[in-house]
Amino acid sequence: MQFQLTGQQIEVTPALRAHATSRLDRLTRLDEKCLGLTMVLSVDKLQHCAEATLSTTGAALHAAACEADMYASIDVVFDKLAAQLRRHRDKMTDKHPQQAREARQFG
Repeated sequence: MQFQLTGQQIEVTPALRAHATSRLDRLTRLDEKCLGLTMVLSVDKLQHCAEATLSTTGAALHAAACEADMYASIDVVFDKLAAQLRRHRDKMTDKHPQQAREARQFG
């Protein structure tokens, strides 16, 4: 999976990058069909904001969070993306398989 981490008015330190990549493993465990993740970190006065867009097969999931700490905002964004990815995966698996539809049609 491609991972792009950028900062607006903030320098992306190796510690921030390591924290984000460690959280990235959680998303790849949920769904192997993730194509890429783009994350933007920004600072606005006392608010540290993180926005992320996850591209998967069939959907693009977006989450944003603003917290007092950058590490906390990264954690909240990944929690939101994990919940969205779980809902998307459940929606895809709830659809009936092709064989069941054909059996109903001809049966």
